[in-house]
Amino acid sequence: ASRAKRHTGVCRSAQTLGRTDHRQMTVVVRFSTKMFDVSRERPNPINPIAGESLLIWLKDSLSPTYPVTEPDPEDWGWYSHIEWAGTNYMLGSSASEPEDGEREWLLQIVRSKSLKERLLGRGNATTADPCVMHIVRLLSAEQGFHSVQVESAA
Repeated sequence: ASRAKRHTGVCRSAQTLGRTDHRQMTVVVRFSTKMFDVSRERPNPINPIAGESLLIWLKDSLSPTYPVTEPDPEDWGWYSHIEWAGTNYMLGSSASEPEDGEREWLLQIVRSKSLKERLLGRGNATTADPCVMHIVRLLSAEQGFHSVQVESAA
């Protein structure tokens, strides 16, 4: 079967957060699915990029144990915030154009860092982060999601 075109966009917010001495690490999760009907998403008034559906699915799947905010639009897609064990993370979501009805989805996970963590170059989200691991397990367990891949981006 043909796969949706791979898209490479990483949100600008994730690219510029924490630029003192050390770069902010973003964990990027990619997968393909036909599960979401993006025509039912609210229009993104900044840039017509799909992504809200995944964040709503995550909110429904993780709340109330891990509160997730309502998705908001951004020029690179959509974002929400999640609180995990006293730490806040930004979840960024966007989707490629469909190919054979399937889209590639990109979920970015960025951990908020304290000033001390920024100065010391600590506190980056990694693939071993408990929040990241939980979200990846959740995505991998969903039978409608295919080819779940995890990578880190600076």
